[in-house]
Amino acid sequence: MTRFPKLVRLRRLPARYGVVAMPFVLSLLMTCVVSAVTTLRSLGLTRESLALWPSAWGLSWVVAFPILLILLPVVRRIVGLIVESPAR
Repeated sequence: MTRFPKLVRLRRLPARYGVVAMPFVLSLLMTCVVSAVTTLRSLGLTRESLALWPSAWGLSWVVAFPILLILLPVVRRIVGLIVESPAR
């Protein structure tokens, strides 16, 4: 018995693409939330804010994704300095 019907079988990326895929997905989700919060806070829940939000999201993602790619190694080092390594 399968839990989900196999309507669409998605191909998975090779593991080497995880270095880019993780920041890609993270930047999409974070900029979505942050741009929605700031747009709604600035304009309130109106038709205008709902119309402006996708462009705010797009602009914030275009900025966030490359910055995330650049800063992720630095963040990993900082976290490595403040968090104990797991016991092996």
